Amino acid sequence: MNKALLALSITILSGSLLAQESPTTPRAERVQISEGPEVPLVGGYLTVIRWTVNNPGGVPVHYGVVHYGRDPKSLSQTAKNPIRLNPYHSSTVFRVNLYDLPPKTTFFYTVESMDSSGKSDEVTSPIKTFTTK
Repeated sequence: MNKALLALSITILSGSLLAQESPTTPRAERVQISEGPEVPLVGGYLTVIRWTVNNPGGVPVHYGVVHYGRDPKSLSQTAKNPIRLNPYHSSTVFRVNLYDLPPKTTFFYTVESMDSSGKSDEVTSPIKTFTTK
């Protein structure tokens, strides 16, 4: 049994499990949107909202979050997509998919990002609009 434990310990320490851990990126002093948000795709089934920020840093997994609705004072719907930060890039592009929106409808939206624990990156866009086809 000691040989089995030794083999398991060697496997774990050799990096097979440690290799799955992503490096933590240095946290940015202030996260800012450098491009967007914009809507590069508006379709019947899928609408995509995209924006770029300087790399927010911290834990490897972050979420792009879109708050949207038909009334700019009530952005009650939310969509979010995860992204894994690249510690070697100075910026991060977030893309969030919105599905099955009704046609010929104007939506108001704002974007933000947060880390996997739910901590905000403290960046929010102004309210913008798009109209489905």
